[in-house]
Amino acid sequence: MNAMIGLEDGTILRGTGFGCECEVSGELVFTTQFTGYEEALTDPSYKGQILMFAYSLIGNYGVNPDAFQSEGMKAEGLVVREACDHPSHHLHKESIHEFLQSEGKPGISGIDTRYLTIKTREHGTLRAALITDGSDIDGGYAVELARGQPDISEVDLISQVTCKRPYHIKGNGKRIAVIDLGIKQNILESLKRRNFDISVLPATAAVSEVMSMNPDILFLSNGPGDPEQAKNAIKVVSELAGTLPIAGICLGQQVIALALGCETYKLKFGHRGANQPVKDLQNGKVYITSQNHGFSVDKDSIEGTGIAITEINTNDGTIEGIEHSNFDIVCTQYHPEAHPGPRDTEIRFFDRIARMAKG
Repeated sequence: MNAMIGLEDGTILRGTGFGCECEVSGELVFTTQFTGYEEALTDPSYKGQILMFAYSLIGNYGVNPDAFQSEGMKAEGLVVREACDHPSHHLHKESIHEFLQSEGKPGISGIDTRYLTIKTREHGTLRAALITDGSDIDGGYAVELARGQPDISEVDLISQVTCKRPYHIKGNGKRIAVIDLGIKQNILESLKRRNFDISVLPATAAVSEVMSMNPDILFLSNGPGDPEQAKNAIKVVSELAGTLPIAGICLGQQVIALALGCETYKLKFGHRGANQPVKDLQNGKVYITSQNHGFSVDKDSIEGTGIAITEINTNDGTIEGIEHSNFDIVCTQYHPEAHPGPRDTEIRFFDRIARMAKG
């Protein structure tokens, strides 16, 4: 079927549609990962965004729900150079086309993703509209649809991906209260492997609800959009900092930083991929990490907050890890649970959380 993507700057590209025949709008972002499209498409952090893969071939090993990071596709749409409609992996359940179709989401292939990736790197993230209705689509309509959507910082995306009510995952170890800002399944798996008794709470949970779980540690998850939208979570952290250990990943780090008096800002085009180099300032080692975020903690706002920067991105010097020793707080901007290669970051980070919970 005919398909088109239009950008707010007037760019129009035509291609071949797959998945559902519909139209969506969102912030166009790119990821550099070669594999892991099942995990990425179902990552709640991509809510409100149209996901483009810089790697040329997507769908060659099909789709298996065992890899999902939530109950379904969270990205608004998919942009690829080539979509494989004949996957060969023996564990696949459906093709990428069938998956998008069942999720009611559109995809477009035959697009010069290299051109769009370079454009995004040069000009910054752009709002976009993706239309796959099989008709002769008017390019001007797609551009106007892209321009008509609000900036992602103005949208409360967290409320669209957080759990609707608390739930419990039984474990025989220390109790951890998790504020769900859009949590990935692999984070819960990493906590379960350390035998945590897990209470997952909605993003709207009050301090009293958190403390009613009698937690040994508080954890803030990843999630989509601007961290300043997480007003309740910021309030919870500001009230509980110093009373019990706190940890966070990705959006969780940004929320914790805001609660402690720092500021955040939007990156030009974000960090999305499985090959981001991060230097640990304490041991001097560089780790290859998986990342998905469009905002960062502002270095210039750290002074006077008691926060120490523990890790930086060696590509652009942005903050990748912080801690506050007086308040027993540790955070990371990347995703140690994603296992982009050797699992050293998963072991380092989650084992440290386990030690913090034990005091």
